[in-house]
Amino acid sequence: MTADIDHDLLGESSIPHEPHRRSGSILLVLLVAGGLVAVAIALMTIGRAQAQPYILALLALLAMVGLFSLFAFAAGIIRFADRAADDPVVARIADHAFDGLAVSDPRGHVVYFNAAYLSLTGAANEQEARPVERVFIGNPDVSEAVFRLLKAAREGKRQQEEVRIAGQSGSQGRWLRMRVRPLGKGKRESKYAVWSIADITRDRERQEDVFQELQHAIEYLDHAPCGFFSVNAPGELVYVNATLANWLDYDLAEIGSGGLKLSDIVSGDGTALLTSIVAVPGEVKTEVFDIDLKMRGGKTVPVRLYHKLAFGADGAPGPSRTLVISRARDERSDPERAAEVRFMRFFDHTPMAIATVDRGGAVVRANARFAKLAQSLSPDNSAHKSIFRAVSARDRVTLIAAINQAAEGQGDIAPVEVMLEGARERWAQFFVTPVEEDERDTEAAIVYMLETTERRALENQINQSQKMDMVGQLAGGIAHDFNNVLSAIMMANDFLLNAHKPTDPSFQDIMQIKQNATRAATLVRQLLAFSRRQTLRPQVLDLGDALSDLTMLLRRLIGEKVKLDFVHGRDLWPVKVDVSQFEQVVVNLAVNARDAMPDGGTLTVKTANITASESAELAHKGMPAADYVRIEITDTGTGIPADIRDKIFEPFFSTKEVGKGTGLGLSTVYGIVKQTGGFIYVDSETGKGTSFHIFLPRHHVEPEVEAEPQAVNGAAKAEPKPRTDLTGQGTILLVEDEEGLRALNARGLRSRGYSVIEASNGVEAMEALELENGSVDLVVSDVVMPEMDGPTLLKAMRARNPDLRVIFVSGYAEDAFEKSLPENQQFSFLPKPFTLSQLVAAVKETMVPE
Repeated sequence: MTADIDHDLLGESSIPHEPHRRSGSILLVLLVAGGLVAVAIALMTIGRAQAQPYILALLALLAMVGLFSLFAFAAGIIRFADRAADDPVVARIADHAFDGLAVSDPRGHVVYFNAAYLSLTGAANEQEARPVERVFIGNPDVSEAVFRLLKAAREGKRQQEEVRIAGQSGSQGRWLRMRVRPLGKGKRESKYAVWSIADITRDRERQEDVFQELQHAIEYLDHAPCGFFSVNAPGELVYVNATLANWLDYDLAEIGSGGLKLSDIVSGDGTALLTSIVAVPGEVKTEVFDIDLKMRGGKTVPVRLYHKLAFGADGAPGPSRTLVISRARDERSDPERAAEVRFMRFFDHTPMAIATVDRGGAVVRANARFAKLAQSLSPDNSAHKSIFRAVSARDRVTLIAAINQAAEGQGDIAPVEVMLEGARERWAQFFVTPVEEDERDTEAAIVYMLETTERRALENQINQSQKMDMVGQLAGGIAHDFNNVLSAIMMANDFLLNAHKPTDPSFQDIMQIKQNATRAATLVRQLLAFSRRQTLRPQVLDLGDALSDLTMLLRRLIGEKVKLDFVHGRDLWPVKVDVSQFEQVVVNLAVNARDAMPDGGTLTVKTANITASESAELAHKGMPAADYVRIEITDTGTGIPADIRDKIFEPFFSTKEVGKGTGLGLSTVYGIVKQTGGFIYVDSETGKGTSFHIFLPRHHVEPEVEAEPQAVNGAAKAEPKPRTDLTGQGTILLVEDEEGLRALNARGLRSRGYSVIEASNGVEAMEALELENGSVDLVVSDVVMPEMDGPTLLKAMRARNPDLRVIFVSGYAEDAFEKSLPENQQFSFLPKPFTLSQLVAAVKETMVPE
């Protein structure tokens, strides 16, 4: 193979069969053009008729030459050469290249190679030039790489491999980089492959030297007398040296496996200090911090950090480079340094946020608590740049005025309580004090900030609770007095009904009085429910069954426009509630939801068990962590505006039109839930709907209660069976301070055959009991009376006659006075208002011997 053929191969990028190169000549082109012009002039001089045959002959000749050229070009006999490829400089570069170059044809034969290729493949002359796969055949370290290169060459792809060639006879081996690529882009040319071989042994040696130096540097860094660590943007430790790991009592392997964060090794709020650094994009910033690091066991180590951060072009910080110097020795060796360490630990661990600011409010220096608070107020950390960014716009003027006073050197600046910036409402109290006069050029004031959000919430909660209790006491007192009036009305109404037949003209009017009295009694019960002074008859039940029983009633109440959807939790825990009162809660909330969806919507009732851990995560104010059964009643209605959301449980508060509501619905719900020992909360968004969350405490059934239910409940807890005969005999001591009501009750009892002794208070009752020598069959007494109340009367009478039977009647709840009685005292209770039939039924049931 000649050098000319090799040069033509690389220069023309075509199949190598042409031994010589030809280059065009401008002189030849000019001669051909001149001849054509001369012929044309000569033909013009001989006349058109004589020149026509010559012209036709010339055109025919030119056409034959052109047609032959086209066929020759198509057959490859004539080719257009790339003049840049024919450049001898390009060919000389390929021949004398430092890397070995070779070209192989589709059959794998080498059709071109340079001198470097012969040297790198170990060929002595041109006749020994071999393809790459034959050069390294039998070498197991290289064969796999060569196979991948051959596969890429057949597929017309690029491929690169780096292989190590072992030395012979103890000589050092070498590293080669082998590349392959297709020769051209055409279908025919792409079948040829260009091979490149380069000796990279020296580069590899340099890399190994650099790696060794790096290993030495890392080893030195690991065992340096100072600590080092690096943290990425998410706060994960990406590097900790052995010294720092030893200080913190961690194993290097454990840290290297990942999982540790900056917050795991920094004590208190120190993490906020390190992550609060702000800088312009592209800046490299180093801050010095005196904080405490946290050991594995919880102990702390005082250190000084040189925290270096490089910020990218987008302003995002990269991984930190932090030098850690232990200051524990300073506490033992240098008293002044020890005092500085103690002050910095006090400064950073105080629960109050502290910062020094200039006249413009820019933060000059801050402790860890301030940095943490600033991060919580502004994600961009702008509050750490200016203290005014931490305060809402409406209250900034107040803080600015206080800082200006401090900048003027004034003392005794009044504390400033302002609302903080942020998505949710938060409050803080600022204490501003001036700095020394010689420091006012850089710092204008020291600002101490204490967040008061929880305190204000607690104050509001206490105020609301006190207001509700006061309203409840008022409502309960009114209800008690009103019950006495209703009892008299209902008792007199019963006498009228007994005296008139249904055919009497006035009978319907009397029935109307009874219906309105019953309605009034319902309103009184609602007032008592709000004041939590109604009588409850709780029983253990499954809320799922109780709600299922209400399904038909709720569907009728909410109408056809509203869709009712029940989502029952599985295996609900038992609760102990008054069934009728619980039904009233659900009905009231359902009716309110219906009114909030005039155009229709969906009412969803969900039940679920809430464990103590789950209730703790909910963090509802005032609700301790315990097991609850939750009932959610959600509508898709108009929602409750934020300005009235805190008033919805107040009695007589209503947004409905006059005559369309009493304002006692939600207050009744609130009272029933609270009296049951539960909690109720509301979530609402205007235009999206409202959700009420009711939490009822889980009832734990004791085994002995389940084993002997009759022994606990007994006949006293059983519902009285209907009796047709309500007449009886015996002496009843009737104690009632309301004269009219007492007269009606006595009249009713006498009409049923009983002997009645009347007393207006407890003192008269004791006198009457003494006159009868304690031999009365039953005492029916009011609870709230002047001079001697019901519980005191019970104690005195039981001392005189331990077997005396007693019925208390009251407009208050039974448990309102039960706590003032001695333990194990037996009595019956009849809540006001009551009808004549209810009174005589209770009397006869109590007087029947057991």
